[in-house]
Amino acid sequence: MVAGGTGIRMNTEIPKQFLLLAGQPVLMHTIRIFHLFDPEMPLFVPLPESYIPYWEQLCRDHSFTILHHIVKGSKTRFGSVKNALEQISGEGLVAIHDGVRPLVSIDTLKRTFEEAGKSGNAIPVIRMQESIRETGPGGNKEIARENLRIVQTPQVFRKELIKKAYNSAPYQNYTDDATVLETLGEIIHLVEGNPENIKITCPSDLRYAEAILGY
Repeated sequence: MVAGGTGIRMNTEIPKQFLLLAGQPVLMHTIRIFHLFDPEMPLFVPLPESYIPYWEQLCRDHSFTILHHIVKGSKTRFGSVKNALEQISGEGLVAIHDGVRPLVSIDTLKRTFEEAGKSGNAIPVIRMQESIRETGPGGNKEIARENLRIVQTPQVFRKELIKKAYNSAPYQNYTDDATVLETLGEIIHLVEGNPENIKITCPSDLRYAEAILGY
């Protein structure tokens, strides 16, 4: 569960994963949905190192007791994910999820884990609803939205595959885990996501999330 960023676009003094959503920090909502899905699932959460004491205090203030393991985050998403993967032992599936996607549904989690269990990987996507145009030096042109998908998380992988991909990736500016896995020549498998599963990056996203949660 990646929460190592500082959330510059939110224009707040604290990172977006710590902002209050319906009375609790965003990250707590995200952790809770995974715990509801599988109470036995080990949860690893990369955080900005300077904010780890702040998060620990938030957990005390909100009496948040769901077990999770804090990992020192990195300046990049790639680095934070790699740090977390290094802490995971054993075999099985690994889900990599944005800590600021608190509205992922249980059904989306089920679909991604089931497909990854069969195929080795799975990522949730949703269809484009708006018309799309591509711009360039020569002008712009329409792109057929029927062929486009919006990528969400969690992205679920067999642990040995995604660890191998992260350890051998040719560079470190990836922002999508499936793209890292593709460097090994793997085919990515798509499942249906849920439209509410937005990544909270700006104040309007918080308002949307509160509306979905009924606040």
